[in-house]
Amino acid sequence: MNTVVGNASALRQILEVTRKLAAPFDLDTMLAEVVNAAREVLNADRGTVFLYDEAADELVVRVGTGLEHIRIPADKGIVGEVVQSRKLINVPDCYQDDRFNRAVDKQTGYKSRCMLTIPLIGYEESLVGVLQILNKNSGVFDEQDEYVAQALAAQAAVVIHRAKTTEAIIESERLDREISVAREVQIGTLPKEMPVIDGYDFGGAFEPTDQTGGDLYDFVPMGDKRLFLLMGDATGHGIGPALSATQVRAMLRVALRLESNLDHAFIHINDQLCEDLPDDRFVTGFFGVLDGNTNSVDFHSGGQGPIMHYHADSGDFDWHPATTFPLGYIPQTDMAAPLTANMQPGDVLGLISDGIYEYESESGEQFGQQRVAEIVANSNDKTAQQLVNEILRAVRQHGGLAPQADDMTIVVAKRLNQ
Repeated sequence: MNTVVGNASALRQILEVTRKLAAPFDLDTMLAEVVNAAREVLNADRGTVFLYDEAADELVVRVGTGLEHIRIPADKGIVGEVVQSRKLINVPDCYQDDRFNRAVDKQTGYKSRCMLTIPLIGYEESLVGVLQILNKNSGVFDEQDEYVAQALAAQAAVVIHRAKTTEAIIESERLDREISVAREVQIGTLPKEMPVIDGYDFGGAFEPTDQTGGDLYDFVPMGDKRLFLLMGDATGHGIGPALSATQVRAMLRVALRLESNLDHAFIHINDQLCEDLPDDRFVTGFFGVLDGNTNSVDFHSGGQGPIMHYHADSGDFDWHPATTFPLGYIPQTDMAAPLTANMQPGDVLGLISDGIYEYESESGEQFGQQRVAEIVANSNDKTAQQLVNEILRAVRQHGGLAPQADDMTIVVAKRLNQ
């Protein structure tokens, strides 16, 4: 199979799985859906999900074998090796592999022939569990199957994490507890540390209006000094937009695992959101790829603007408007070519939400672009994160006692003077 065609087909399948799994399920039903999706996408006979119990350092079989919840040490057998290595294992002949444990086959009467075992890695590289797919219906699992399985596992980890969180929320008796859990989930998806690209410095911040918000940002390393920059804003405030923001982040990471380029990632995610979101909901989004080899940023800006580019050598600013419609607004059939920002030494690229520009003082005056520009122009000696913090400090000072009316998000990429 042509790799590009195969990957595009797999992306469509997995985005369809993403849509299906967006429905609210209890954890056991969600796990069954994950197994069914894996069997369908990989043309396999059976699957099993093992959830990782970190406190006991054990794997708990919740669905797939027909047996009651089984606990096994997290360092035994093939699943144990996957837990320890965090890498996929493809076994073409189970009974010829010394790591294979035949006990479950003996208990169930099932004959395992070949298997894929994939780690489920959640937010911040945390281990959610292990997905094991058994007996491909035609032959054995090949390299393309491994590729698709890893992308599917990435999405499965997200939905399982969400289902586990939902269980915790349902068990909670107070609304403030529900909001608190949702906030923890959303904040947990934000980058815990800034990426490292030679010659560049990065900063970011997100301050929601409520305990949860509709803004998002992410950095996704792509290798070879390339970095995907994501920043967006789902319409509204609270849990609903927060879920939309999390969905965009999850779908983007799946698309990048399948090596989608900038255009394809934007189009597929946009079209999926058109199907999923109500007519009055959409997500503005900046999708950009910073290439440290060419010192350029190619980007699409779906309803997100202005995008700030400060030219250090001249002191001038470019304020790029949105390049296309917001995500989920209208299906994309003919994307224009991405814009390119060429980053010279000292240049700053600022992805700044309207919650900053439109923050009003007690007298109703907006913070505006000019105040942002003055801070950036006078911050040549500051790190990217210091610049982010300085903008937030100035906004708060400008607002005084006026309440925050919108989520505030800032992402800064600065080329160093080297």
